[in-house]
Amino acid sequence: MRLLVNLIYDQEYKGYVADVPELPGCMSQGKTVEAALKNVKEAISLYVETVPPKKLKSERPAITTTVEV
Repeated sequence: MRLLVNLIYDQEYKGYVADVPELPGCMSQGKTVEAALKNVKEAISLYVETVPPKKLKSERPAITTTVEV
């Protein structure tokens, strides 16, 4: 399963928050990008174990970009 993970640096936490948009409420964090990704993989595994497969959204292509304001 391939899922989009958003990594956002949190100034207050001084680390990264990892959010999985296709799995509502599935998030984790880590002080480094690597730690956040490792932790979110575990969170995804636990999420998938507890949610019935038919309730999981299907994979779909994503476009990710940034904008300057």
